[in-house]
Amino acid sequence: MKIKALVVDRQNGPFVPQEIDLAEPERGEALIRIVACGVCHTDAITRAGDMPMPFPAVLGHEGAGVVERVGPGVTEVAPGDKVIIGWPSCGVCRNCLDGQPRYCLRTGEALVSGRRFKGDGKGTTAYSRNGEPLNGHFFGQSSFATHSIVSADALVKVPTDTPVELLGPLACGLGTGAGAVLNEARPRLGDSVLIAGVGAVGLAAVMAAKNSGVTKIIVADIHASRLELAKEFGATHVINSRDQNLVEEVTKVTGSTVDYAFDCTGVIAVIEQLAETIGMRGHLVLIGGAPAGARFSLDHLTTLWGKTVMGVLGGGGRSGQLIPALVELFQQGRFPFDRLVKFYDMDQIEQALEDSKSGKVIKPILRMSHAD
Repeated sequence: MKIKALVVDRQNGPFVPQEIDLAEPERGEALIRIVACGVCHTDAITRAGDMPMPFPAVLGHEGAGVVERVGPGVTEVAPGDKVIIGWPSCGVCRNCLDGQPRYCLRTGEALVSGRRFKGDGKGTTAYSRNGEPLNGHFFGQSSFATHSIVSADALVKVPTDTPVELLGPLACGLGTGAGAVLNEARPRLGDSVLIAGVGAVGLAAVMAAKNSGVTKIIVADIHASRLELAKEFGATHVINSRDQNLVEEVTKVTGSTVDYAFDCTGVIAVIEQLAETIGMRGHLVLIGGAPAGARFSLDHLTTLWGKTVMGVLGGGGRSGQLIPALVELFQQGRFPFDRLVKFYDMDQIEQALEDSKSGKVIKPILRMSHAD
Protein backbone atom coordinates (compact mmCIF):
# COMPACT_ATOMS: atom_id res chain seq x y z
CA MET A 1 0.00 0.00 0.00
CA LYS A 2 1.04 3.61 -0.50
CA ILE A 3 1.63 5.60 2.66
CA LYS A 4 3.04 9.00 3.58
CA ALA A 5 6.19 9.08 5.70
CA LEU A 6 8.91 11.46 6.86
CA VAL A 7 12.14 10.18 5.30
CA VAL A 8 15.67 11.14 6.35
CA ASP A 9 18.00 10.37 3.44
CA ARG A 10 21.33 11.02 5.14
CA GLN A 11 22.90 11.86 8.48
CA ASN A 12 21.78 15.34 9.57
CA GLY A 13 19.44 15.49 6.59
CA PRO A 14 15.94 16.99 6.79
CA PHE A 15 12.75 15.07 7.45
CA VAL A 16 11.08 15.05 4.04
CA PRO A 17 7.41 14.06 3.59
CA GLN A 18 7.30 11.44 0.85
CA GLU A 19 5.02 8.77 -0.55
CA ILE A 20 6.53 5.32 0.04
CA ASP A 21 5.35 1.71 -0.13
CA LEU A 22 4.51 -0.48 2.83
CA ALA A 23 4.19 -4.27 2.61
CA GLU A 24 1.40 -6.33 4.10
CA PRO A 25 1.85 -7.65 7.66
CA GLU A 26 3.62 -10.99 7.89
CA ARG A 27 3.17 -13.70 10.51
CA GLY A 28 3.08 -12.17 13.98
CA GLU A 29 2.77 -8.62 12.64
CA ALA A 30 0.06 -5.97 12.55
CA LEU A 31 -0.62 -2.98 10.32
CA ILE A 32 -1.26 0.12 12.41
CA ARG A 33 -2.81 3.36 11.22
CA ILE A 34 -0.75 5.88 13.11
CA VAL A 35 -2.95 8.57 14.63
CA ALA A 36 -0.12 10.50 16.30
CA CYS A 37 3.51 10.12 17.31
CA GLY A 38 5.52 11.87 19.99
CA VAL A 39 8.71 13.67 19.00
CA CYS A 40 11.63 12.61 21.19
CA HIS A 41 15.25 13.67 21.71
CA THR A 42 16.21 10.18 20.51
CA ASP A 43 14.83 10.96 17.05
CA ALA A 44 17.06 14.04 16.87
CA ILE A 45 20.24 12.30 18.02
CA THR A 46 19.59 9.38 15.67
CA ARG A 47 19.33 11.76 12.73
CA ALA A 48 22.61 13.29 13.93
CA GLY A 49 24.32 9.89 13.88
CA ASP A 50 24.58 9.22 17.63
CA MET A 51 22.65 5.98 17.16
CA PRO A 52 23.69 3.55 14.39
CA MET A 53 20.48 3.60 12.36
CA PRO A 54 21.31 3.23 8.64
CA PHE A 55 20.04 5.81 6.16
CA PRO A 56 17.83 6.50 4.27
CA ALA A 57 15.35 5.80 7.02
CA VAL A 58 11.93 6.41 8.53
CA LEU A 59 12.24 7.30 12.23
CA GLY A 60 9.63 7.90 14.96
CA HIS A 61 9.16 5.69 18.00
CA GLU A 62 6.34 7.06 20.16
CA GLY A 63 3.46 5.99 17.97
CA ALA A 64 -0.16 5.27 18.82
CA GLY A 65 -3.04 4.43 16.56
CA VAL A 66 -5.58 1.87 15.42
CA VAL A 67 -5.07 -1.69 14.21
CA GLU A 68 -6.12 -2.01 10.56
CA ARG A 69 -5.01 -5.54 9.67
CA VAL A 70 -3.17 -8.42 11.31
CA GLY A 71 -0.93 -11.12 9.91
CA PRO A 72 -1.24 -14.87 10.37
CA GLY A 73 -1.08 -16.14 13.93
CA VAL A 74 -1.93 -12.83 15.61
CA THR A 75 -4.35 -13.16 18.51
CA GLU A 76 -3.20 -10.31 20.80
CA VAL A 77 -5.04 -7.60 18.87
CA ALA A 78 -7.77 -7.28 16.25
CA PRO A 79 -8.73 -4.65 13.65
CA GLY A 80 -10.27 -1.63 15.32
CA ASP A 81 -8.29 -1.88 18.56
CA LYS A 82 -6.69 1.32 19.82
CA VAL A 83 -3.05 0.67 20.65
CA ILE A 84 0.21 2.17 21.82
CA ILE A 85 3.29 0.72 20.16
CA GLY A 86 5.68 -0.60 22.82
CA TRP A 87 9.32 -1.60 22.41
CA PRO A 88 10.10 -4.80 20.49
CA SER A 89 11.90 -7.75 22.06
CA CYS A 90 12.80 -11.28 21.04
CA GLY A 91 10.86 -12.89 23.90
CA VAL A 92 13.25 -15.83 24.24
CA CYS A 93 16.59 -14.53 25.54
CA ARG A 94 17.44 -14.78 29.24
CA ASN A 95 16.51 -11.15 29.98
CA CYS A 96 13.16 -11.42 28.20
CA LEU A 97 12.42 -14.65 30.05
CA ASP A 98 13.42 -12.92 33.28
CA GLY A 99 10.70 -10.34 32.73
CA GLN A 100 13.03 -7.59 31.46
CA PRO A 101 12.30 -7.24 27.73
CA ARG A 102 13.66 -3.65 27.68
CA TYR A 103 17.06 -5.29 28.12
CA CYS A 104 16.51 -7.93 25.44
CA LEU A 105 19.90 -9.22 24.29
CA ARG A 106 18.89 -8.29 20.75
CA THR A 107 17.78 -4.77 21.65
CA GLY A 108 20.30 -3.03 19.38
CA GLU A 109 19.17 -5.08 16.40
CA ALA A 110 15.52 -4.61 17.29
CA LEU A 111 15.74 -0.84 17.64
CA VAL A 112 18.17 0.45 15.03
CA SER A 113 19.05 -2.21 12.44
CA GLY A 114 16.50 -0.75 10.03
CA ARG A 115 15.16 -4.24 9.40
CA ARG A 116 12.82 -6.82 10.89
CA PHE A 117 14.62 -8.88 13.50
CA LYS A 118 12.02 -11.64 13.90
CA GLY A 119 9.84 -13.52 11.46
CA ASP A 120 11.77 -14.72 8.43
CA GLY A 121 15.09 -13.84 10.09
CA LYS A 122 16.48 -12.55 6.80
CA GLY A 123 16.65 -8.91 7.75
CA THR A 124 13.88 -7.80 5.41
CA THR A 125 12.09 -4.46 5.57
CA ALA A 126 8.41 -3.72 5.06
CA TYR A 127 9.31 -0.26 3.71
CA SER A 128 10.40 0.61 0.19
CA ARG A 129 10.67 3.60 -2.13
CA ASN A 130 10.64 3.46 -5.91
CA GLY A 131 11.17 -0.28 -5.72
CA GLU A 132 14.23 -0.03 -3.46
CA PRO A 133 14.30 -1.19 0.18
CA LEU A 134 14.04 1.60 2.76
CA ASN A 135 15.30 1.32 6.33
CA GLY A 136 12.41 1.20 8.77
CA HIS A 137 11.29 -0.68 11.89
CA PHE A 138 12.97 2.01 14.04
CA PHE A 139 12.27 0.92 17.62
CA GLY A 140 10.08 -1.68 15.96
CA GLN A 141 7.73 0.91 14.47
CA SER A 142 9.05 3.84 12.34
CA SER A 143 5.96 5.80 13.29
CA PHE A 144 6.75 9.12 11.58
CA ALA A 145 4.34 7.81 8.98
CA THR A 146 0.62 7.38 8.39
CA HIS A 147 0.94 3.60 8.78
CA SER A 148 3.39 1.18 10.38
CA ILE A 149 4.15 -2.54 10.40
CA VAL A 150 4.91 -3.76 13.93
CA SER A 151 5.30 -6.98 15.90
CA ALA A 152 1.90 -7.61 17.40
CA ASP A 153 3.39 -8.71 20.72
CA ALA A 154 4.79 -5.19 21.19
CA LEU A 155 1.35 -3.59 21.10
CA VAL A 156 -0.50 -2.39 24.18
CA LYS A 157 -4.27 -2.10 23.86
CA VAL A 158 -5.91 0.90 25.50
CA PRO A 159 -9.57 1.51 26.39
CA THR A 160 -11.75 2.74 23.56
CA ASP A 161 -12.63 5.92 25.44
CA THR A 162 -9.01 7.10 25.81
CA PRO A 163 -7.60 9.85 23.52
CA VAL A 164 -5.20 7.69 21.54
CA GLU A 165 -3.57 10.71 19.86
CA LEU A 166 -2.20 11.71 23.27
CA LEU A 167 -0.76 8.39 24.42
CA GLY A 168 2.25 7.57 22.21
CA PRO A 169 4.86 9.26 24.45
CA LEU A 170 4.01 6.79 27.23
CA ALA A 171 5.94 4.20 25.21
CA CYS A 172 9.26 6.04 25.51
CA GLY A 173 9.91 9.51 26.93
CA LEU A 174 7.21 9.67 29.59
CA GLY A 175 7.38 5.95 30.28
CA THR A 176 11.15 6.18 30.71
CA GLY A 177 10.93 8.83 33.42
CA ALA A 178 8.04 7.20 35.25
CA GLY A 179 9.41 3.69 34.91
CA ALA A 180 12.82 4.71 36.20
CA VAL A 181 11.14 5.63 39.48
CA LEU A 182 8.38 3.03 39.73
CA ASN A 183 9.97 0.00 38.01
CA GLU A 184 13.70 0.33 38.54
CA ALA A 185 14.59 2.55 41.52
CA ARG A 186 11.48 1.78 43.59
CA PRO A 187 12.23 4.25 46.41
CA ARG A 188 10.86 3.31 49.79
CA LEU A 189 8.45 5.13 52.05
CA GLY A 190 10.19 8.20 53.47
CA ASP A 191 13.04 8.25 50.93
CA SER A 192 14.29 11.42 49.25
CA VAL A 193 14.84 11.83 45.50
CA LEU A 194 16.65 14.41 43.41
CA ILE A 195 15.69 14.80 39.75
CA ALA A 196 18.02 16.82 37.54
CA GLY A 197 16.58 18.14 34.29
CA VAL A 198 12.82 18.51 34.03
CA GLY A 199 11.88 18.16 30.42
CA ALA A 200 9.33 15.48 29.54
CA VAL A 201 11.36 12.63 31.08
CA GLY A 202 12.16 14.52 34.28
CA LEU A 203 8.61 15.75 34.81
CA ALA A 204 7.32 12.22 34.30
CA ALA A 205 9.75 11.14 37.03
CA VAL A 206 8.41 13.90 39.29
CA MET A 207 4.82 12.74 38.73
CA ALA A 208 5.84 9.13 39.39
CA ALA A 209 7.65 10.11 42.58
CA LYS A 210 4.53 11.93 43.76
CA ASN A 211 2.65 8.65 43.30
CA SER A 212 5.16 6.83 45.53
CA GLY A 213 5.91 7.11 49.23
CA VAL A 214 8.89 9.47 48.99
CA THR A 215 8.68 12.53 51.20
CA LYS A 216 11.19 14.84 49.52
CA ILE A 217 11.10 15.42 45.75
CA ILE A 218 13.92 17.81 44.92
CA VAL A 219 14.19 19.13 41.38
CA ALA A 220 17.15 20.88 39.75
CA ASP A 221 17.13 22.72 36.44
CA ILE A 222 18.57 25.89 34.93
CA HIS A 223 15.20 27.23 33.74
CA ALA A 224 13.02 28.98 36.33
CA SER A 225 9.87 28.27 34.32
CA ARG A 226 10.57 24.53 34.38
CA LEU A 227 11.13 24.66 38.14
CA GLU A 228 7.78 26.38 38.67
CA LEU A 229 6.11 23.70 36.56
CA ALA A 230 7.87 20.99 38.54
CA LYS A 231 6.36 22.39 41.75
CA GLU A 232 2.91 22.14 40.20
CA PHE A 233 3.58 18.49 39.38
CA GLY A 234 4.76 17.53 42.86
CA ALA A 235 8.27 18.82 43.57
CA THR A 236 8.66 19.70 47.24
CA HIS A 237 11.90 21.68 46.72
CA VAL A 238 13.52 23.23 43.64
CA ILE A 239 17.09 24.28 42.90
CA ASN A 240 18.12 26.61 40.09
CA SER A 241 21.48 25.03 39.31
CA ARG A 242 22.41 27.91 37.03
CA ASP A 243 23.14 30.12 40.04
CA GLN A 244 22.98 27.75 43.04
CA ASN A 245 25.44 25.05 44.11
CA LEU A 246 23.61 21.76 43.72
CA VAL A 247 25.44 19.83 46.43
CA GLU A 248 25.16 22.63 48.97
CA GLU A 249 21.46 23.14 48.30
CA VAL A 250 20.72 19.43 48.64
CA THR A 251 22.50 19.44 52.00
CA LYS A 252 20.34 22.36 53.13
CA VAL A 253 17.16 20.49 52.22
CA THR A 254 18.04 17.04 53.57
CA GLY A 255 20.67 17.76 56.19
CA SER A 256 22.94 15.32 54.37
CA THR A 257 22.35 13.57 51.04
CA VAL A 258 19.52 12.08 48.97
CA ASP A 259 18.66 8.43 48.61
CA TYR A 260 18.20 8.60 44.84
CA ALA A 261 19.55 11.06 42.27
CA PHE A 262 18.07 10.79 38.78
CA ASP A 263 19.93 12.30 35.85
CA CYS A 264 17.60 13.29 33.01
CA THR A 265 20.10 15.61 31.31
CA GLY A 266 22.79 13.38 29.81
CA VAL A 267 25.29 16.14 30.69
CA ILE A 268 28.49 14.62 32.05
CA ALA A 269 29.29 17.48 34.44
CA VAL A 270 25.81 17.17 35.93
CA ILE A 271 26.15 13.40 36.36
CA GLU A 272 29.43 13.78 38.21
CA GLN A 273 27.92 16.42 40.47
CA LEU A 274 24.86 14.28 41.17
CA ALA A 275 27.16 11.50 42.40
CA GLU A 276 28.19 13.86 45.21
CA THR A 277 24.60 14.34 46.33
CA ILE A 278 24.10 10.68 47.26
CA GLY A 279 25.62 9.12 50.36
CA MET A 280 26.30 5.60 51.54
CA ARG A 281 23.87 3.15 49.92
CA GLY A 282 22.58 5.94 47.74
CA HIS A 283 21.63 5.39 44.10
CA LEU A 284 22.68 7.37 41.03
CA VAL A 285 20.14 6.62 38.30
CA LEU A 286 21.04 7.43 34.69
CA ILE A 287 18.09 8.15 32.39
CA GLY A 288 19.14 10.97 30.06
CA GLY A 289 20.91 10.13 26.81
CA ALA A 290 24.46 11.51 26.52
CA PRO A 291 26.29 11.87 23.17
CA ALA A 292 27.85 8.72 21.74
CA GLY A 293 31.17 7.92 23.39
CA ALA A 294 30.56 10.11 26.47
CA ARG A 295 32.24 8.97 29.69
CA PHE A 296 32.12 10.11 33.30
CA SER A 297 34.29 9.50 36.36
CA LEU A 298 33.51 8.97 40.05
CA ASP A 299 35.49 9.22 43.22
CA HIS A 300 36.45 5.64 44.01
CA LEU A 301 36.50 5.75 47.81
CA THR A 302 33.11 7.34 48.38
CA THR A 303 31.54 5.18 45.64
CA LEU A 304 33.00 2.11 47.37
CA TRP A 305 30.94 2.96 50.45
CA GLY A 306 27.81 1.35 49.11
CA LYS A 307 26.83 3.67 46.27
CA THR A 308 25.01 2.18 43.30
CA VAL A 309 25.08 3.46 39.72
CA MET A 310 22.04 2.27 37.77
CA GLY A 311 21.36 2.69 34.06
CA VAL A 312 17.73 2.63 32.95
CA LEU A 313 16.59 1.82 29.44
CA GLY A 314 13.08 2.82 28.47
CA GLY A 315 11.80 2.72 32.05
CA GLY A 316 12.49 -1.00 32.44
CA GLY A 317 9.81 -3.59 33.06
CA ARG A 318 7.21 -4.61 30.49
CA SER A 319 5.27 -2.28 28.22
CA GLY A 320 2.12 -4.26 28.96
CA GLN A 321 2.56 -3.59 32.68
CA LEU A 322 3.85 -0.01 32.73
CA ILE A 323 1.78 1.67 30.02
CA PRO A 324 -1.72 0.56 31.14
CA ALA A 325 -0.88 1.66 34.69
CA LEU A 326 0.16 5.11 33.46
CA VAL A 327 -2.99 5.36 31.35
CA GLU A 328 -5.09 4.57 34.41
CA LEU A 329 -3.19 7.07 36.55
CA PHE A 330 -3.78 9.65 33.81
CA GLN A 331 -7.51 8.91 33.79
CA GLN A 332 -7.56 9.36 37.56
CA GLY A 333 -5.86 12.75 37.29
CA ARG A 334 -2.70 11.47 39.03
CA PHE A 335 -0.40 11.57 35.98
CA PRO A 336 -1.51 14.73 34.11
CA PHE A 337 1.02 14.58 31.28
CA ASP A 338 -1.49 16.12 28.87
CA ARG A 339 -0.41 19.50 30.26
CA LEU A 340 3.04 18.99 28.70
CA VAL A 341 1.81 18.40 25.16
CA LYS A 342 1.52 20.54 22.05
CA PHE A 343 0.25 19.05 18.77
CA TYR A 344 1.79 19.69 15.35
CA ASP A 345 0.89 18.60 11.86
CA MET A 346 3.07 15.93 10.30
CA ASP A 347 4.89 18.38 8.02
CA GLN A 348 5.73 20.65 10.99
CA ILE A 349 8.27 18.24 12.44
CA GLU A 350 11.25 20.60 12.12
CA GLN A 351 9.34 23.26 14.05
CA ALA A 352 8.40 20.69 16.67
CA LEU A 353 12.04 19.69 17.09
CA GLU A 354 13.14 23.32 17.35
CA ASP A 355 10.45 24.16 19.91
CA SER A 356 11.46 21.14 21.97
CA LYS A 357 15.17 22.02 21.83
CA SER A 358 14.54 25.64 22.84
CA GLY A 359 12.31 24.61 25.74
CA LYS A 360 9.28 26.37 24.29
CA VAL A 361 7.43 23.05 24.28
CA ILE A 362 8.04 20.10 26.58
CA LYS A 363 6.48 17.26 24.57
CA PRO A 364 5.61 17.79 20.89
CA ILE A 365 3.30 15.30 19.22
CA LEU A 366 2.79 14.98 15.47
CA ARG A 367 -0.70 14.23 14.26
CA MET A 368 -0.49 11.77 11.36
CA SER A 369 -4.19 11.28 10.78
CA HIS A 370 -7.49 11.99 12.49
CA ALA A 371 -8.43 9.94 15.54
CA ASP A 372 -11.64 7.98 15.54
